[in-house]
Amino acid sequence: MLVVLGLLLFLAALLGAPLFIVLAAFALLLFADSGTGIVVLAEEQYKLATNPHLITIPLFTFAGFLMAYSKAGDRLVRASQAVLGWLPGGLAMVVVATCAFFTTFTGASGVTIVALGGLLLPMMVGQKYPEKFGLGLITASGSIGLLFPPSLPIILYGIVAMVSIDKLFVAGIFPGLLMMSVLAIFSIFVANKEEVVRTKFEAAEAAAATKAAFWELLVPVVVLVSIYGGFVTIGEASAIAALYVLLIEVFVTKDITLFKTDEDDERPDLALVIRESMVMVGAILIILGVALGLTNYLVQEEVPMKILALIQDHVESKFTFLILLTVFLLIVGCLMDIFSAIVVVVPLITPIAAEYGVDPIHLGIIFLANLEIGYITPPVGLNLFISSLAFDKPVVELYRMALPFFFLLLGALMVITFWEDLSLFMIR
Repeated sequence: MLVVLGLLLFLAALLGAPLFIVLAAFALLLFADSGTGIVVLAEEQYKLATNPHLITIPLFTFAGFLMAYSKAGDRLVRASQAVLGWLPGGLAMVVVATCAFFTTFTGASGVTIVALGGLLLPMMVGQKYPEKFGLGLITASGSIGLLFPPSLPIILYGIVAMVSIDKLFVAGIFPGLLMMSVLAIFSIFVANKEEVVRTKFEAAEAAAATKAAFWELLVPVVVLVSIYGGFVTIGEASAIAALYVLLIEVFVTKDITLFKTDEDDERPDLALVIRESMVMVGAILIILGVALGLTNYLVQEEVPMKILALIQDHVESKFTFLILLTVFLLIVGCLMDIFSAIVVVVPLITPIAAEYGVDPIHLGIIFLANLEIGYITPPVGLNLFISSLAFDKPVVELYRMALPFFFLLLGALMVITFWEDLSLFMIR
């Protein structure tokens, strides 16, 4: 009977049932079958509610949505273009840099492609970049930036895996830069091959564009200095970031209105931004809550230990384990959104990886880097479908356009996975 109900729940998930309902129902069935009181699910909700890092999720999400709904993207693109546009592949580097900046604050939610794609693609085509290259680069860059602080997936991973979020922030910097550098180098190669038009550097325009984007460019500086200067905790830094971005976008740039007083005013109002950002936060928290309940059952029944015993019977070396982990996580990354993957998969792999001597901080960077690439992994990587809708292109075409970037990032992933010191040398 339990197997039949489990199959029905799996079928419901395939047919589009909300993930939190499927996870909650599955957890309830498993606890009931084991004779454990279902009050344990409420206990997990309480543990989640009292986690000191929980407040960072809504605050950083709110800050990211404020920038997404404002014209911060336009200003950042202009500044990047003015400073980098004269370089070979300069505009492509602008795409990578601005997308990474946006994704850091919004998560790999598709917001980056939707917010910036319509602006960046015409610019690339106008400078004689091949359209296929432009589409592939924007699609691949839509999830670049997850490894940089204060990335929401890093915070969520730290909460679920119970590892230092501060250390994860530091550990992700150089692996993130490596993934950006791989795309930048490929962009230079394409730009030279296609004889792409380069913009002339103008000091006046660079100064003006940087001045226009100055307040947004300070956001990561404010967050990092406040945390690593020892002035505030991560929770307090998230509040500072949210307040800072609110003041900038509402009162300085005035891209967002406090209240909608004029029907002809096309600017979004603060209520809209709050509503949209909190919808995402609500989705994350409800999935996190029920998934932690399911995790409690898995731990209680020693499922990770049983999986570990099975793996150890067939896999002896750390190298082989990491290769299999990469394949598994790429599949997970293209089938699940990153927030669901973190809360469902992390509790299973952390004890297994520990037995193979994988540092828990390094494992977090490997995990997030894999899921970052999973977003462009055919056939169902989320960024492929978002770009298909955003640019009105068949998704099969996006497969071909994204494949070169997939293999480049996969090469960077192998370096990140097997060169542990790239992640850990700054925290040792």
